[in-house]
Amino acid sequence: MKSAAIRQAFLDYFEHHGHTPVASSSLVPDNDPTLLFTNAGMVPFKDVFLGRDPRPYVRAVSAQRCVRAGGKHNDLDNVGYTARHHTFFEMLGNFSFGDYFKRDAISFAWNFLTQTLGLPKEKLWVTVHISDDEAEKIWKDEIGIDPERFSKLDEDNFWQMGDTGPCGPSSEIFYDHGPEVWGGPPGSPEEDGDRYIEIWNLVFMQFDRDAGGNMNPLPKPSIDTGMGLERVAAVLQGVHSNYEIDLFQNLLKAAAQATGHADISTPSLRVIADHIRSCAFLITDGVLPSNEGRGYVLRRIIRRAVRHGHKLGANEPFFHTLVEALDAEMGDAYPELREAKAQIARILLKEEEQFARTLDHGMGLLETALDELDGKVLPGATVFKLYDTYGFPYDLTADVCRERDVTLDEDGFQRELNAQRERARAASQFGADYSATLELEGETTFSGYDQLEDDTQVTALVDHQGNELAALEAGQKGIVVLERTPFYGESGGQVGDTGYLHFADGRFQVTDTQKQSGHHLHHGVMLEGTLNVGSRVHPQVDASLRAATVRNHSATHLLHKALRMVLGDHVQQKGSLVTAERLRFDFSHFEPMTTEQLKEVERLVNEQILANAPTKTEQMTLDEAKAKGAAALFEAKYADNVRVLTIGADDFSIELCGGTHVARSGDIGCCHVVSEAGIASGVRRIEAITGENALEYFYQQEARVQHVGERLKVKPEQVEARVDALLERNRQLEKQLEQLNAKLASAAGSDMLAQAQDIKGVKLIATQLENVAGKELRNVMDQLKNKLGSGVIVLGVADRQASKVSLIVGVTQDLTGNIKAGDLVNHVASQVGGKGGGRADMAQAGGSQPDALPEALKSVSSWLANKLD
Repeated sequence: MKSAAIRQAFLDYFEHHGHTPVASSSLVPDNDPTLLFTNAGMVPFKDVFLGRDPRPYVRAVSAQRCVRAGGKHNDLDNVGYTARHHTFFEMLGNFSFGDYFKRDAISFAWNFLTQTLGLPKEKLWVTVHISDDEAEKIWKDEIGIDPERFSKLDEDNFWQMGDTGPCGPSSEIFYDHGPEVWGGPPGSPEEDGDRYIEIWNLVFMQFDRDAGGNMNPLPKPSIDTGMGLERVAAVLQGVHSNYEIDLFQNLLKAAAQATGHADISTPSLRVIADHIRSCAFLITDGVLPSNEGRGYVLRRIIRRAVRHGHKLGANEPFFHTLVEALDAEMGDAYPELREAKAQIARILLKEEEQFARTLDHGMGLLETALDELDGKVLPGATVFKLYDTYGFPYDLTADVCRERDVTLDEDGFQRELNAQRERARAASQFGADYSATLELEGETTFSGYDQLEDDTQVTALVDHQGNELAALEAGQKGIVVLERTPFYGESGGQVGDTGYLHFADGRFQVTDTQKQSGHHLHHGVMLEGTLNVGSRVHPQVDASLRAATVRNHSATHLLHKALRMVLGDHVQQKGSLVTAERLRFDFSHFEPMTTEQLKEVERLVNEQILANAPTKTEQMTLDEAKAKGAAALFEAKYADNVRVLTIGADDFSIELCGGTHVARSGDIGCCHVVSEAGIASGVRRIEAITGENALEYFYQQEARVQHVGERLKVKPEQVEARVDALLERNRQLEKQLEQLNAKLASAAGSDMLAQAQDIKGVKLIATQLENVAGKELRNVMDQLKNKLGSGVIVLGVADRQASKVSLIVGVTQDLTGNIKAGDLVNHVASQVGGKGGGRADMAQAGGSQPDALPEALKSVSSWLANKLD
């Protein structure tokens, strides 16, 4: 039975029994910041089990993509060397949220395995927790499991979400491959063998463990089950290794063809076949290679696959070519993979190319270190040098050493790493300034969506050390907390509002507004009067700055959508800053944008501005927002009810956002992108301006063109043609100058021939040239060698203004047996602060000490005499 058929049979079976099919969630969890990746089928339902995320169904079934390659659950090092470890796998699961419990869960599992899949009952072994008499009774009395194929275990059959929270006993189902495979049943001393393989785990969540370790019964016991697709496929296809199933066989063949290695049983091909699955799906879900977090794990997996391909002899990029084979295997089940496959291949190719130089150099250094190793432990200092100096990843060093039966001195590596961090910390000129955390009751009501003024009272006065004050007096700086405020507190990339708090006897100038624990903190200075807790005030936001800020904020929404349209759906917001002056938008993308792409993005944004569509604001549930297609900050945590902003015609941009925005898209005025650059691996940054700031920018650019036109004595529209003509004229003059210099150098060469020294029968010219560019030395050298016939030539040029020396040495072919140009040029270069190299008959060098050149050239005659002794 093919893997795709097993997956579909599972989904159909449970849908027939009242379960709602739920599509696989992203590999990036959106409901658990403690998890690096979705590593189990229940992760998307975690908040449902905890009662925080009510769903319209009480039964669910899913085929969930999972990755275990970082954090607590990390199988990376075992992949390729065992039969069942993977970085990526599919977990088939059925779930009950307070609906059915043990009896139905056990019955569903048993009937699916024995009736739908047709597994022989005598081949199945069952375990339960030692305390779970109820589950034991169901298995023995109702299902009729053979007591000889039944075990009661302790820790292996109790599941918990964490140190506290939902937990409960579990029941596992194993498949017996038969006595011809070594291993014992679960709970026996031989249980680690391959004869008995766990294929299904049924978790009975019936307790809530509190901080004191007490097991409190849950009001609605639930079911969480999981069956590994790859493991069940191996059973049904009659093989002992997951890598022998249909899903992997075609990937292995594709990997073999890509690397030129025919034996598909080799562990390196297994690593590659496994890793293309995790890499492709991680990129599909918005993860890009980088040097931190999830992106770093992705980069590690890619580089590990590339290293194994390199080991098999693949010296050209190959990993990206496997995306097509993966799509053929899994694209039908996961359309998002098929849609993104071209993008995935581009990202993998770019990463392969970047890593190629590091891999070749690092592998050579590592192989040398291992060949010279005395013993079986690679010193931590060596590992650190490979990592720090040459950029060779620690885990790849460990991978290679493992294959050579060599262990790493991890403690030594950590000592070196910590020492480097201390040096970096000591060298840093930066310090941290942490604002005090305030402990205030209640929260501030924000009224600034619809108004810029309000009437309210002061609820607290605080200094910048967090101390509460009885009053603020003229000239004193502090923080004012209000019951209500129209001032927007900095969040979501939008800076805080500024303005004034007016009251009967004075004014408080608000220089910044921050949010903390539900309160808006108005930072500023008392200009006049005295403010007390309970005082009535009239807050007034600076309208012009707010208007400029909201123009930029609304433009970031349009920009985000336009980037996804032009570059692809892989674009995710990675941060933003919105001020009155400009906007900054960081996004995931793997290469610089072209001029044409930037123009198209800008065109799309301004097209929406010209449409002048009204901005729509709606409150809805998070699920409703997702169904509407709302974009959200990557990895952000949102409440159950969210604020959804729709900006532009035909619902162009739909995003979750708590910021302030324009009433109509036309209020933005216009938007102009002023720069685009990379700020980290896989992250780009766009800066743009809108409204009056954009107009001012255009005025300045126009004034510059006008000024240049005046200096060139042409109209502004003629400036470009005039500049092109000047550049062409400049190129012609430079070419003429080079030709004249070459003639002068040739003439000087004739003079130098007459000054050649005779050093023990060898002609030597060692001289400093004037008014000759360094790049012209080669021509002068060639001319002198032709005229000299036999001899040694050393020429130098000193540029004192640039503190630069250029050297060239020529040795005629009849003398290269005794005299090497490279040796001589380094002799001279070492005296002028440089070094160089080249062939036996010609070598070049540079230096940084022009004043030392004359003496260095004088030393050539004695050096040559010594060589000729």
